[in-house]
Amino acid sequence: MTAAQKARESTPSVASAHDKILIVDFGSQVTQLIARRVREEGVYSEIVPFQKAEAAFKEMKPKAVILSGGPESVHEEGSPRAPQAIFDSGVPVLGICYGQMTLAAQLGGEVEGGHHREFGRADVEVKTASKLFDDTWSMGERHPVWMSHGDRITKMPPGFTVAGVSPNAPFAVIQDEKRKYYGLMFHPEVVHTPDGAKLIRNFVRKVAGLTGDWTMRAFREEAIEKIRTQVGKGRVICGLSGGVDSAVAAVLIHEAIGDQLTCVFVDHGMLRLDEAKTVVDLFRHHYNIPLVHVDASKQFLGELAGVTDPEVKRKTIGRLFIDVFDAEAKKLGGADFLAQGTLYPDVIESVSFTGGPSVTIKSHHNVGGLPARMNMKLVEPLRELFKDEVRVLGRELGLPEIFVGRHPFPGPGLAIRCPGDITKEKLDILRNADAVYIDQIRKAGLYDKIWQAFAVLLPVKTVGVMGDGRTYEYVVGLRAVTSTDGMTADFYPFDMSFLGATATRIINEVKGVNRVVYDVTSKPPGTIEWE
Repeated sequence: MTAAQKARESTPSVASAHDKILIVDFGSQVTQLIARRVREEGVYSEIVPFQKAEAAFKEMKPKAVILSGGPESVHEEGSPRAPQAIFDSGVPVLGICYGQMTLAAQLGGEVEGGHHREFGRADVEVKTASKLFDDTWSMGERHPVWMSHGDRITKMPPGFTVAGVSPNAPFAVIQDEKRKYYGLMFHPEVVHTPDGAKLIRNFVRKVAGLTGDWTMRAFREEAIEKIRTQVGKGRVICGLSGGVDSAVAAVLIHEAIGDQLTCVFVDHGMLRLDEAKTVVDLFRHHYNIPLVHVDASKQFLGELAGVTDPEVKRKTIGRLFIDVFDAEAKKLGGADFLAQGTLYPDVIESVSFTGGPSVTIKSHHNVGGLPARMNMKLVEPLRELFKDEVRVLGRELGLPEIFVGRHPFPGPGLAIRCPGDITKEKLDILRNADAVYIDQIRKAGLYDKIWQAFAVLLPVKTVGVMGDGRTYEYVVGLRAVTSTDGMTADFYPFDMSFLGATATRIINEVKGVNRVVYDVTSKPPGTIEWE
């Protein structure tokens, strides 16, 4: 662990004064969604890998615990377990999928493999009343849920009763209401379980008895104090990318420490059309925040020439960002801290909690600490927030909607929208095609209905006929998704007239493109790699 990471981990959470729920992660790729559902109820939640859960439980003193799903089998030797301290404490516990099975096994039940698997949609029939079902499910009703299991409970632990069954899960919902222990074989956190958020709400509100005091106004006030405590009289430079995350981080930090902050906006040559002008104008004309605009496009594009692997692209870009920030800090006479718009999903996705089947989903260039040579510590005030929470905080801070409501745009920019070799010619084609696409979406009044939309320059050329001549030019792919959580998504159902008009504009206005395709891939529960 680097010194920067140690310093960051030792900084108290801004949620320290609030009721908390601990989520023990056993490796599910949708564990983040559990945290989101809990936070939607105004209760702070934090995800901790099972190996560190005992220490986290003692430190956090949560009012309840949720055990996540995971890829392991409880009946196999060496499979992970929840800390016994959780069960000894008397706090309410909710086990989901693997979490349900380890809860059952650790409390005296039995779990076996080799039974009929159940993946995807299923119906759960309510067999008895439960606090989880209050005002949601009634006796005898059937409700759709999302299953994902190959094992199942075969013997109930003492004190438990069955509250719900499915065709292949006779213990789909189990409970010991006296001890406030509950187990769900299905995943309530995903949108594919329509009433799942209500079940989690009942656990938070009616089982754990939490009223919810986690608000963005409270976060703002506490984050400002935390920044002031961490920074003291030091100087901070903030890597401003133009996206909502870094913009919100910059305004929040400036509110905390004023002119101790200098923003550095790096034009790496892979920005969207007119992106640099938009960012510079906003921060120089709307906010009294010192801003340094660095044109490092030659440096970035030079080092990326010939690089085709997407992970190598990310790491190269991350290293070059650090080099630029280091150089600018020295020009300013030195800086003590580097501020970034790191979010909670960035942190979770960039590590493998279990060291097993739940592997790193993707690397993020802004996660992992700083090189020792920089002699700076990280300031990451949004590290505990999800994207939609950042938007709420941005509105709380008064940021204009042009920033708060814009679609996610990753730090590596168009580099990861341009598979294969990166050249200025290809970037210009992609930049112009993307601008036409987004313009079409805005003109149709659809921008705010879409979570994220972008164009991709595919690494293939096709033969086409335009007018009286043959062409051999690139194919542009268009992607647009809807999402409520940023983890699962469905393609946006454009009508054919929109797609036809958009394709015509791109082909007519963007030289180098002779074909346009639309991606209709849906992403079921599981982390989305949009890039």
